[in-house]
Amino acid sequence: MTTLPRIDGFTDELIEIRHDIHAHPEIGFEEQRTSAIVAAYLQALGLEVHTGIGKTGVIGLIDGQRGPGRTLGLRADMDALPMNEETELPFASKHPGRFHGCGHDGHTTMLLGAARYLAETRDFAGRVMLVFQPAEEGLGGARAMIAEKLFERFPCDEIYALHNAPHLDHGQVRVMSGKAMAGAEFFDIAIRGRGSHGAQPNNARDPIVVATQLSQAMQSIVSRNVNPLDAAVVSVTQLHSGSAYNVIPQSATLSGTIRTFDDTVAALIHGRIRELATGLADAYGVEIDVDIRNIFSVLENHPEQTEALAAAARDIVGDANVADLVRPAMGSEDFADMLKMVPGSYCWVGHAGDIPVHNPAFVLDDGILPIGASLLARIAERRLNERVEMSATQAMSA
Repeated sequence: MTTLPRIDGFTDELIEIRHDIHAHPEIGFEEQRTSAIVAAYLQALGLEVHTGIGKTGVIGLIDGQRGPGRTLGLRADMDALPMNEETELPFASKHPGRFHGCGHDGHTTMLLGAARYLAETRDFAGRVMLVFQPAEEGLGGARAMIAEKLFERFPCDEIYALHNAPHLDHGQVRVMSGKAMAGAEFFDIAIRGRGSHGAQPNNARDPIVVATQLSQAMQSIVSRNVNPLDAAVVSVTQLHSGSAYNVIPQSATLSGTIRTFDDTVAALIHGRIRELATGLADAYGVEIDVDIRNIFSVLENHPEQTEALAAAARDIVGDANVADLVRPAMGSEDFADMLKMVPGSYCWVGHAGDIPVHNPAFVLDDGILPIGASLLARIAERRLNERVEMSATQAMSA
């Protein structure tokens, strides 16, 4: 493994930054402190910095010293999760109900490390655009930045991102061309019945009975309506109703998520949920409103950029540690929306630890910081210098 020596030299600084961000987590669109740390760090490097894009997003621009060229984007997410931390780390979250349980504190720090390296060396042609994105965890941070003209204000030829992966061995990198992560919808289903005394169910139209029937019926959609060759998930993750032992409530709400890799499959699932809801509403004499919202697009990596990202990864972690992902992931990632606007690719980098992300005991291994920073810096150098070197070779041949 050959992480960049210059980055190795300031890894202790990166660890300190990561621990500080980890101790002060902020959820989506509330990353005021984190954004301020990012902006101040980039400004201290002498970079052009823009803040407040997508509410709390930050952009940093680095111009190379090898002349004009293309612009390459590097993106990191900054938000934490609305959950408690149970790690007992000395730098654990100081804020109950806020936890960097997905490692975005590490992603932010890796991009800051790449920024320092690229700002100090500038051994590339063209420009690197650093994108520090808010609100990746289901709140639409990428879409918010795009809606505020991210790529119109800062034109970009291609863009890259990464995610930590505790299920991989330390230093392993996985890439995948094409559809690599599922698209996702969130749903809320409101059931309005008629409340009554718990001892007089004959006077009620019980929304809890309807909610449980609908939840069970929805489990048949994937197994009986979706083609077995098409991957899909329908998960009811919340059921809220009632306030007392002896009261049949007036209403109930089901919430959850849908994951697919194809818009046609997603539309089929939406239709079946609505049909089931309509049928149960008629059968039980209740009202049911279904709200389904698209949250994540399918993440589709571009072939050329995926190949380039794999080559950069081999420079850093070695050939043996870089491989194609065996199958797409059912998880979702809103970097997908940026990839719909600009060619690019997204990869996974392994680190020590076997506790999955979004678990209250998840721990990000600091050893991944120089690896991720080196990978981001290397893909920028390789891609921005490729055409310069190609042009020089062609000139010599002529």
